[in-house]
Amino acid sequence: MEHRAGFVNILGNPNVGKSTVFNALTGLNQHKLSIITSKSQTTRHRIKGIVNGEDFQIVFSDTPGVVKPSYKMQEYMLDFSKSAIIDADIILYVTDVVENIEKNADFIEKVKQSEVPILLVLNKIDLTTPDKLDALFDKWKEIIPRAEIFPISATENFNVDNLYKRILELLPVGEPYFDKEEMTDMPARFFVTEIIREKILLNYDKEIPYSVEVVVEEFKEETKRINIMAVINVERDSQKGIIIGHQGAALKKVGTEARVDIEAFFGKKVFLNLYVKVLKDWRNKENDLKRFGYKQL
Repeated sequence: MEHRAGFVNILGNPNVGKSTVFNALTGLNQHKLSIITSKSQTTRHRIKGIVNGEDFQIVFSDTPGVVKPSYKMQEYMLDFSKSAIIDADIILYVTDVVENIEKNADFIEKVKQSEVPILLVLNKIDLTTPDKLDALFDKWKEIIPRAEIFPISATENFNVDNLYKRILELLPVGEPYFDKEEMTDMPARFFVTEIIREKILLNYDKEIPYSVEVVVEEFKEETKRINIMAVINVERDSQKGIIIGHQGAALKKVGTEARVDIEAFFGKKVFLNLYVKVLKDWRNKENDLKRFGYKQL
């Protein structure tokens, strides 16, 4: 039996549903691998989700939304997205029915120059009408003529199966890149940091969530329990006070919500200790960004 394997990289602007598409394609009722909120720039790193079958292996890669960088961290996030064009076997360019088509046209040009198959995923079709959808379909066909367009609703799981089938058909023949038991190339600590960061995104407003980086300092797994100590790094003293809240109430809420999801993810009881630390201007400091995994080697 011929074996197929390849890298399917998911690209697009912020808030078009890339992570929802990623989770729908990799999910298979597993725990979600990418965090999802209504805020932009929720995804900061390239996250791989591996789907295995007897005669195939698909390595999906979720990437940060394409933005014009305002600080060094965003420059590195853009580098993740650019590298995903280069090393893809199949590109999934995700857009939706409400975003401005002209947004980040220079990045779309880079996508068009790729020689691999491009599947344009037109997400959130449950939010529009058939006539508007037809017009969008025609417009995208003009912009990327060789792209195959798949109208879907990732949240409603509509037409995701047909997209998945087409990916399988386009996969190149080859041996698996990862062990068939693996779901992702990311370590356990990474998913702890992402779950905590998701709760911060959901519980705080304005600039606070974007000024935060979570680091797991301790991860000790026992037979029935996991002991975790994590540090929430912020850029300013005032942000530290907001994260902690009055008498520690805000931080406690984040910790409680994160612990519930971490326990569900690992299937074990979790003891979670959270601390807040000021790391001034970390988003613009090379050494800090390298330590946090933003700078690619």
